Amino acid sequence: MEHVSVLLEPSIQALNLRKDGIYVDLTLGRAGHSSRILQAIPQGHLYAFDLDLTAIEESREKLSKIGDNFTLIHSSFAKLKECLASYGVDKVDGILADLGVSSPQFDDPKRGFSYRYDARLDMRMDVTSPLSAYEVVNTYSEKELLRVLNDYGEERDAYRIVKNICKARQDHPITTTMELVDIIKSSKSAATLAKKGHPAKQTFQALRIEVNGEAKALQAMLEDAPGMLISGGRLAIITFMSLDDRMTKLRFRELTTLEGDRHDIFLRPEDIATPKFHLATRKPILPSEEDLAANPRAASAKLRVLVKD
Repeated sequence: MEHVSVLLEPSIQALNLRKDGIYVDLTLGRAGHSSRILQAIPQGHLYAFDLDLTAIEESREKLSKIGDNFTLIHSSFAKLKECLASYGVDKVDGILADLGVSSPQFDDPKRGFSYRYDARLDMRMDVTSPLSAYEVVNTYSEKELLRVLNDYGEERDAYRIVKNICKARQDHPITTTMELVDIIKSSKSAATLAKKGHPAKQTFQALRIEVNGEAKALQAMLEDAPGMLISGGRLAIITFMSLDDRMTKLRFRELTTLEGDRHDIFLRPEDIATPKFHLATRKPILPSEEDLAANPRAASAKLRVLVKD
């Protein structure tokens, strides 16, 4: 299945692109968003990050047909500030992050992301990374596995799943996605299994986040990215999971509000402190019916936009 960029038009509009601006796409993927950005900045420059070398090479060919004013960076966006500093860049006009996993990764059985295909447990966005889902499932302690499933999957049956994983791996390593799916199913009640949605979804999500350090990377990016914006610059983030959206929402709220809501009555208006950022829209931007028709995976997407004053 070809990857369809979610909230493409709203996110491009949210960046308020300038022809000579410097922009960053933190999640290059197959260059859906990056292509549109590059088309709009003929005198500017685009920096794009991705952990997936295959995505980088495919996107390089695609972007080269538009222009040569781009730089592709094989790195986690947790290193945004460090990587851009190596190119002499410390301020940018806009930053975009689409936190969904690209369809080519999910739909390639060999990558071991999906609970719908039988493959070796992997889930690495960066195939050069030493940590895969196989290592997490087979070497993490019971306590560590519980942390992963509770924190990153919000899995209600985490305790039973972890107990059964630890029991199964005593006999032999859990090697494939379907072996893990069977363990997860055996850990759930008939009533739970009868509910809508795949029973392994939350566990696979949690393992993917742990393997790729997604939560830590997002936290680091949310700390650094706002400070890299010029006045009027924008940070646009598309989330799909409640965990990511909660982290983004809380960070944006922190940046757009001041502690306390009372001011000294003797202060002049110009002396009253004001936040250095504001939200482009009070509520997140959601997918349109057209978005959902083109890509059903967009159903949970939310776009939040932070503006530097």
